[in-house]
Amino acid sequence: MKYYIIAGEASGDLHASNLMKALKEVDQNAEFRFWGGDLMEKQGGTLVKHYRELAFMGFSEVIMNLRTIFKNISFCKQDISEYNPDVIIFIDYPGFNMRIAEWARKEGFKTHYYISPQIWAWKENRIKKIKRDVDEMYVILPFEKDFYTTKHDFPVHFVGHPLLDAIDNKPPVDVDLFKRNHGLDQRPVIALLPGSRKQEIEKMLKVMLSITSEFEEHQFVIAGAPSQDEEFYQEFMKKSNIRLIMNKTYDILGIAHAALVTSGTATLETALFKVPEVVCYKGSYISYHIAKRIINLDYISLVNLIMNREVVKELIQNDFNSANLKTELKKILDPENRKRIFSDYHELEKKLGGKGASKNTAELIFDKISG
Repeated sequence: MKYYIIAGEASGDLHASNLMKALKEVDQNAEFRFWGGDLMEKQGGTLVKHYRELAFMGFSEVIMNLRTIFKNISFCKQDISEYNPDVIIFIDYPGFNMRIAEWARKEGFKTHYYISPQIWAWKENRIKKIKRDVDEMYVILPFEKDFYTTKHDFPVHFVGHPLLDAIDNKPPVDVDLFKRNHGLDQRPVIALLPGSRKQEIEKMLKVMLSITSEFEEHQFVIAGAPSQDEEFYQEFMKKSNIRLIMNKTYDILGIAHAALVTSGTATLETALFKVPEVVCYKGSYISYHIAKRIINLDYISLVNLIMNREVVKELIQNDFNSANLKTELKKILDPENRKRIFSDYHELEKKLGGKGASKNTAELIFDKISG
């Protein structure tokens, strides 16, 4: 079978690559053409566009890059037509993917969506387009099945969360060896995960690094994103207890004692590595105030959303400042608080439904398109 896969972010690249691996196990003749990244490329097939070319953050940034976005949409439609796949698989990235899905359904292509757009957070009226344009939906959060099936009468498949597989497949880190290889000493590590896009990294890192001198008994490690070059981070590397390690986020979380994490998939990854964290977010003034008016959620981190209560502290917009960050970091370094966090993390993992998301999804997709 011929599979055309569209992933527009680093997290999508990870989950799509594991899905491709699983598809090759159920379909020995699988061929891939895709938008994604390095991890997908390692699974074989043809990379059409890298997600680095597609990453625009926030409302204002999207508006400024509309010409590029529309050019990419037009090119994608043409490329799909020429490739003529047996199925198109969309991985999250809804602003782009839903436009392609509308066109693809009209053209007669099979449309499968893995990792649902977060319409339960905002733009719930997108359900009409999903029901019209998506043949099969595979959801990864436990509350999404009820949202789609019960509330909106649209049957979906809950396949479990792919992060459980990604983390389970990661070999344990030799802490002492990793520290030696990366110039770290024996002090506990606080991981800094400032995001993957330039705009958010610049906003987040400046505040995160502003408190490092208050924690001399720890060392801080910036997890460099695969979407950025090492040179981009150099302007932030001015203090002695800070290290930058590129493209090793899971290894860093594997040795971390605590973490400061930009809101997004990384908040859940950090929790599944059992690392106490403070969740941080600060967008542009315009983007934040637009989002505040249209997003109706009690929390922004996946950890708290899944648990439906505050498990990890969220510092958002003006609350994300040096004073608050220092206070909250001290809290998650306290042994008694850490016991409570670890207990909550254990409950979180049980809610996610166990391992096997990639395998489950691959088998469902192959059965649907080959039957």
